[in-house]
Amino acid sequence: MDFSWTEEQVAIKEKMVAFAQKTLSDDVIQRDLSGEFARDLWSKCADFGIHALSVPSQYGGAEEEVDILTAMLAMEGLGYGCRDNGLTFGLNAQMWTVQLPIVQFGTEVQKRKFLPGLLDGTLIGAHALSEPEAGSDLFNLQMTAKKVDGGYLLNGTKCLVTFAPIADLALILANVNPELGKWGITAFLVERDTEGYTAGPVKSKMGLRTVPFGEILLEDCLVPESNRLGTEGSGFSLINHSLEYERCCILASQLGAMQRQLEEALDFAKERVQFGQTIGKFQSVSNRIVDMKLRLETSRLLLYKVAWLKKMEKPAMLEAALLKLHLSECFLDSSLDAIRTFGGGGYLSDWGIERDLRDAIGGTLYAGTSDIQRNIVAKLLGL
Repeated sequence: MDFSWTEEQVAIKEKMVAFAQKTLSDDVIQRDLSGEFARDLWSKCADFGIHALSVPSQYGGAEEEVDILTAMLAMEGLGYGCRDNGLTFGLNAQMWTVQLPIVQFGTEVQKRKFLPGLLDGTLIGAHALSEPEAGSDLFNLQMTAKKVDGGYLLNGTKCLVTFAPIADLALILANVNPELGKWGITAFLVERDTEGYTAGPVKSKMGLRTVPFGEILLEDCLVPESNRLGTEGSGFSLINHSLEYERCCILASQLGAMQRQLEEALDFAKERVQFGQTIGKFQSVSNRIVDMKLRLETSRLLLYKVAWLKKMEKPAMLEAALLKLHLSECFLDSSLDAIRTFGGGGYLSDWGIERDLRDAIGGTLYAGTSDIQRNIVAKLLGL
């Protein structure tokens, strides 16, 4: 692998950092406390072209084609410059689990119908996979899709859905033939105003409070066949394909946040004086910061490798699972070390340090828990 970046790629990252620091640094502390989603910032991100990074130019995406490595680097810059982890999470969720599947599996009509609104920020898309009885056991979906005249009747409940309370469009996974197990799973693009579609209220949660989570309930919801995404039974392939891209870029934003954490902890340790010397001179503090640096660099290597594999159109199931496991847990550990370094101030909400810890916990759960990633790796190792 060549670890160097072109001048153009570096420029894209730097522009992203500058945009995020200037435009997205509003009252995130207050919005976190109140659980408020900033629709105006979402629109500004769309205007800047962030949403377009996952879509070819022929459908309104980036004017110059952006490969996954460049997109990943851009999202790393976003995570570094933007302190709102909920906003960066929401952007990545829509871009890689809604927009990208439409690009790669959708019909020409679907692409022309849905992508423009998703890219310009007028539409918000949700990816609805988890269910009350099918979290980690993704292929035991209870939502059914019965073939009828005019399309499919969908029945069931989706939970823990990012953007569910406000989404205009939901990519929903349902089973057209439960006897086939995972091979019956099929994807559908379900619009909010479809009869039988109900969005639940915003769920209060520990972290990522600035992006709304909730449920989607479908009761005899008739979805036209033209809104089926891909062929019947292709949902399993769609999930696997989009998850590897999603992990690259969601985790890239976490990597950017880890870089910011490290720099701020380092600056504080060089300035804070106790017992006649800066606290960075105490081995207990300096060792924590060294651990933060080690986690950052090992996570970076795994992230860049997965992005490179996807650019080369190579399979990356093992590497993506290792990345998801390692980087998400590293972000959690480093967030705790950051609080310990800042001390009592880091425990206060108005310092903005403790929020990263609450947000980081979610990273060990969404897109496959750490336990599931270990199971995937073990299986791929032949255990």
